[in-house]
Amino acid sequence: MAKKDYEARTEELLKPIVDEYSVRIYDVEYVKEGSDYYLRAYIDKDGGVDINDCENVSRALSAKLDENDFIEDAYILEVSSPGLGRTLRRERHFLQSMGEEVELKTYKAIDKQKEFTGILTGYKDGDVTLDMGGTERTFEKADIASVRLTFDF
Repeated sequence: MAKKDYEARTEELLKPIVDEYSVRIYDVEYVKEGSDYYLRAYIDKDGGVDINDCENVSRALSAKLDENDFIEDAYILEVSSPGLGRTLRRERHFLQSMGEEVELKTYKAIDKQKEFTGILTGYKDGDVTLDMGGTERTFEKADIASVRLTFDF
């Protein structure tokens, strides 16, 4: 089974759990880091999640994953908040973050730079538009390495 299938099936198992605990799914990812596989579920709610939210969802999800047992490899389950500087990966992330300041990184330099900061003003078919100090610029999906929310302390 492919990585995307693991993520999709986990998200389906997670839907009734997040409803029960009054949180929402931000993202699910299955990744290999070094020799270990990680299944990460990111949850969120208005005002942010706390350790109890993560613990409750983790226990319930772990039990559902054990029942369904569709992941062949050994993996580490992590349930957490997506954090302040959360990565925007899915269309819903971009739509929820319109008007927010983001940092966009490109694979190759554009006008001699690879990092751009601006207000997210548009998202269509993977292309991202930023307002950078009054100048709008659209970046093509193929050029974008990552987009994440910025945060100030």
